[in-house]
Amino acid sequence: MGNLSSLQELYINTNQLTGSIPSSFGYLKNLRLLYLSTNSLSGSLPYELGQMKSLTDLVLYRNNLSGFIPASLGNLTSLTILQLYENKLFGPVPEELGNLQLLAFLELSQNQLNGSIPSSFANLSNLQTLFLRDNQLSGPIPQEIGNFMNMFMLELDINQFTGELPQNVCRGGALEYFTANDNRFSGPIPKGLKNCSSLKRLRLEGNMLTGNISEDFGVYPSLDFIGLSDNQFYGEISPKWALCKNLSALLIAGNNITGRIPPELGDSIQLQSLDLSSNHLVGEIPKELTKLTSLSRLILSGNQLSGDIPWEVGSFPDLEYLDLSANRLSQSIPETIGDMLKLYYLNLSSNNFSQRIPAQIGGLTQLTDLDMSHNMLSGEIPTQFQSLQSLSTLNISYNNLSGSITIFDELRGLVYVDIAHNDLQGPIPDVPAFQNAPIQALEGNEGLCGNISGLKPCNHSRKGHRKLLYTIMFPLLGAAIVSIAILALFFGFKRWRKDAEEESESSMIDANLFSISSFDGKLLYSEIKSATKNFSSQFSIGKGGYGNVYRAELSSGDIVAVKMVHPQRSDDVRAAKEFQNEVMAFIDIRHRNIVKFYGFCWSDEHSFLVYKYLEKGSLAANLRDEQAAKELDWDKRVNIIKGVANALSYLHHDCSPPIVHRDLSSNNILLNLEFEAHISDFGMAKLLSPDSSNWTNLAGTYGYIAPELAYTMKVTEKCDVYSFGVLIMEVIMGSHPGDLISTRPSSSHEMRLLVNNVLDQRPLPPSPDVQVQLISVMKIAFMCVADNPHSRPTMYAVSQLLAD
Repeated sequence: MGNLSSLQELYINTNQLTGSIPSSFGYLKNLRLLYLSTNSLSGSLPYELGQMKSLTDLVLYRNNLSGFIPASLGNLTSLTILQLYENKLFGPVPEELGNLQLLAFLELSQNQLNGSIPSSFANLSNLQTLFLRDNQLSGPIPQEIGNFMNMFMLELDINQFTGELPQNVCRGGALEYFTANDNRFSGPIPKGLKNCSSLKRLRLEGNMLTGNISEDFGVYPSLDFIGLSDNQFYGEISPKWALCKNLSALLIAGNNITGRIPPELGDSIQLQSLDLSSNHLVGEIPKELTKLTSLSRLILSGNQLSGDIPWEVGSFPDLEYLDLSANRLSQSIPETIGDMLKLYYLNLSSNNFSQRIPAQIGGLTQLTDLDMSHNMLSGEIPTQFQSLQSLSTLNISYNNLSGSITIFDELRGLVYVDIAHNDLQGPIPDVPAFQNAPIQALEGNEGLCGNISGLKPCNHSRKGHRKLLYTIMFPLLGAAIVSIAILALFFGFKRWRKDAEEESESSMIDANLFSISSFDGKLLYSEIKSATKNFSSQFSIGKGGYGNVYRAELSSGDIVAVKMVHPQRSDDVRAAKEFQNEVMAFIDIRHRNIVKFYGFCWSDEHSFLVYKYLEKGSLAANLRDEQAAKELDWDKRVNIIKGVANALSYLHHDCSPPIVHRDLSSNNILLNLEFEAHISDFGMAKLLSPDSSNWTNLAGTYGYIAPELAYTMKVTEKCDVYSFGVLIMEVIMGSHPGDLISTRPSSSHEMRLLVNNVLDQRPLPPSPDVQVQLISVMKIAFMCVADNPHSRPTMYAVSQLLAD
């Protein structure tokens, strides 16, 4: 380091640095800025860093650094920025950090730090940002933190803090983000919050805070998210919350709130999520709430609401999650509930609803969870329920329902059912959810019969039953036949109980299936086992979303990739669902930039999917490897981006229903010998109705997930667009973009400078023409990662822009 003694600035962000930080950095006495973020550095922070007395910025976030934070950092009295978040640091926060009185940004989040916050933090009066979330910190917060005049971001969430929150927080009026959820804070709400007019996000869920919900909070014109759930707040909901014109989420569940729901909340037309559950609310549901046309989640369960559901409930065009359970609602369920075509979750259980189930519920084709149990519903189950092909969970127990349940024979996606304590009759449907249901989910229906312990047998004899599993393989050397695909879906995911008398018929079906194909599926199954030596690890080429991937060279000379489901998960419901998702997504899609699918096998012994083998492996592996990254020149990289864009445009706009991948990342882009991109791994894929979005569990790869999924759980094509924007940046930079995603260049000049600064240095520099093209591509990337999904372009528009 002797030759670098005059060095003042060192930027090596977002590369692939490994190893530890050299202790010799301590000799860089003149260094002011040290940026080593978003690498793979490991080991501990050298004590010698404390000798760099000129340092103003020390930025080491997103590495694998471990060990203690050295107390010697307290010697860096010129330091204004200290960012150590997203590492593996542990131990206490050093008292000596309180010496850094010029510090403006202190970010220690997402480590394994423990102990209490040093009292010396009271000296850090210039702090603007204090990030401590996602650690194991405990004890009280120094009250002096609330006096900091310039504080605009304070994150304390997901620790074990106790005591009161800083009472003077927001004293300077600059506070915009204040999160302290999931701790053990108690006592009153900070007084300073009432006049915090700049507040944009407030999250205090999961504590033991108390206070009057209508008196201790102010009106926040910039507020977009407030979470106060699971505390001990009391009082009535004030109409003033409707004055927070930017509010997208109001969450105050699990408190002691009383009174009625103010109809004025219906004026908050920007609300997307409203959760008032588990309180003591009374009165009727105001019909004014149906003016909330942006609402996607409405949760009012666990209160004492009465009356009926407003007839206008069908006015929620975007509602996806509706929970009105455990109230005192009565009368009939309105037919207009069938107008909410985007609903995926509907819970009306534990109320006093009577009369028939409206047939219009059968039109909710996106519905995955339906619970109407513990009511007084009567009549037969509408035949329109046969249309609920997305339904996986159904509970209609403890009602007065009658008639046959044969309509459920068609709902083969069901995973859980409970129909107990009704007056239903007839044979149990021959679908897994019913055949595998515990007797407690079926009892209390005198007319039910079936070959299940606890039920009376049906009139026709059953001489025995067996489990039939079908192995369906598509021809490897010709065009896949659509009828085979349909049969594969039909048989591949059913476990039938059959009479011994039907065995010969079943064998005939099996034989007919294979005779349709020009390739013997059973023979191919045996050959794959042989080619991989019964799936030996020596033939493993990587890991898929739910199992290993093997390379198999067949006797024909064809090489295939075989994606295995882990044996211990072959009966797992989630594994089956992921497996089914992938098959369903691949059945009808044909695109040169989507990996070619040959077929599948689903059995107790081995379950796998078979694809065309792509020699160059994943894009992620190529970007990690120094030599491969050099070989990925700029023309190849631009073509990769275009290929992925064209494939996504096809999935979103040329498939019916549209397909959302949900897990687009460099790990799921495979390259052939010509470095042509192919999208793979459709285990998380979602099939959407053309005019609808779907709910989903949060899924995907960290760093590629669209931000709206964190709290709306709404999956649309725009989620893939966001992931694609991240992918573009990764291809241009050679590694994940990290914080660059939140950068917003304001001019073409800034964009050109940014691209020059972040360009992957391993391939040869781009020609002037290609460099102009890369700037245009990066502009598209920033359009794709816009925070507001409505501001993102469609993939069709992106593919057209890239083609120009």
